[in-house]
Amino acid sequence: MKIALFGTSHWHAEMHLDAVRAAGATVVGVWDEDPAHAAGFADKHGLPFVVSITDGLALSPDLIVLMGHPSTLPGRARSLIETGIPLILEKPAASNTAAIAELTKLARERGTFVGVPLPNRFGPIFGAYSKLQETGRAGRLAHASFRLVNGPPERYRQDAVGWLLDPAIGGGGALRNLGIHGVDAVLSLAQGPVTLVSANIANRIHSEAVDDHALLVLSDAVGTLFTVEAGYTYASMAPGGEFEWRMVTANATLLDRGDSASCVTLDDARTQTLPPEPTATRYRLFMADTLQRLRDGRAPAITLDDYLAAMTLIDAAYAKARS
Repeated sequence: MKIALFGTSHWHAEMHLDAVRAAGATVVGVWDEDPAHAAGFADKHGLPFVVSITDGLALSPDLIVLMGHPSTLPGRARSLIETGIPLILEKPAASNTAAIAELTKLARERGTFVGVPLPNRFGPIFGAYSKLQETGRAGRLAHASFRLVNGPPERYRQDAVGWLLDPAIGGGGALRNLGIHGVDAVLSLAQGPVTLVSANIANRIHSEAVDDHALLVLSDAVGTLFTVEAGYTYASMAPGGEFEWRMVTANATLLDRGDSASCVTLDDARTQTLPPEPTATRYRLFMADTLQRLRDGRAPAITLDDYLAAMTLIDAAYAKARS
């Protein structure tokens, strides 16, 4: 398949490129608001550079990966959704949830394929949990926790995306940027409506305008307890930080730490080491799944509706923390 990468200055652009290549697809053109950046990206990776999105569309891509600044991304996303060309829309796609709601409505009306990269849904414990469910061995989900804590927010300035630290642009801090992965996981697992029990969101260490730590407690209609923790409080500027996702059922404990994963089951007294998937390469799984869904004529695994639901719940968490 032919892929166009629009918005190469986004800090996830290289992950998407790696994912495209791992899937055996071809990048037919790269573009950015900053032509010099796109040209440099193209030269570094041996890719065709296009001077405009119009020129990129002329290459007839089968799929577009759209990234960029939240102030301009909604307008570009609207234009591309109206073309009907399948799209991966990188987050943050807008500075507020209302803009996401508008894009969701448009995509639904146009019937355009729009996937949102929340790739931790493709982590090893989700696959293991699905297999246990298929064989009737999972048992009721009792509680789950999703923890993602990276290094200081200064890292975003070093990546030339310091705008992410402006709440008027990024829409929030660690909760909005990192916690959305955990919130999406909760919504994908919950049975019935989700209740936000508590939200503790603060700037605990860094003198920034955005929150650097958040802890949410949630429950669903059958009493499953969920926690989501997100932060910029890990004591290192190196990529990554602390990642721990845990799901506990009546028959299994599933644990994902990024570089290791396991599934312990009660009925057979077994501890299974799961093949790990580093968090940085989970975009490969997301891309492979997206391309297969396009071939099969199926909807995206993670839709704009899913993104909107996560953004809406995060809005509620910020409001609850302020009250």
